[in-house]
Amino acid sequence: MAPICGDFPIRIARDGTWHYQGSPIGRKPLVVLFARVLTRRPDGDFWLVTPYEQGRIVVDDAPFVAVLCEVTGEGRDQMLRFTTNLDESVIADADHPIVIRGTIESPAPYVVVRPGLEARLARPVFYQIVDRATEVEVGGRARLGVWSAGRFFPLEPEA
Repeated sequence: MAPICGDFPIRIARDGTWHYQGSPIGRKPLVVLFARVLTRRPDGDFWLVTPYEQGRIVVDDAPFVAVLCEVTGEGRDQMLRFTTNLDESVIADADHPIVIRGTIESPAPYVVVRPGLEARLARPVFYQIVDRATEVEVGGRARLGVWSAGRFFPLEPEA
């Protein structure tokens, strides 16, 4: 295992911008490289882990932002493909669920990109999927949500 170097002076802002020592990292290929070695530990801390060193970083909200949603199909056969600010792409499915936190008045929508790593849905992306929402009975009550890859994802926080 690579030696632990402590805390790296890296922070990911809520808008998805990566910062080093307080300054934005302007080279996207470098950020993409860092993102490939990003993990989240069971205690919730975010780490950059390479074969040579590992260190904790600060993430204000989620490490990625879903900036695009491509929709194919309709109804239960619909597929929602999200693309992040770092050009990573996932289809909402069992391994990449859409998760809603917050309140009904102020929902905070995310999609799981990799285990423990989520992308916050940018507001226009969330509005786009809300426009495709349908009502489905789940657990004896009507829930508003969207279908993707044969799964239904409620678009309201769990009570």
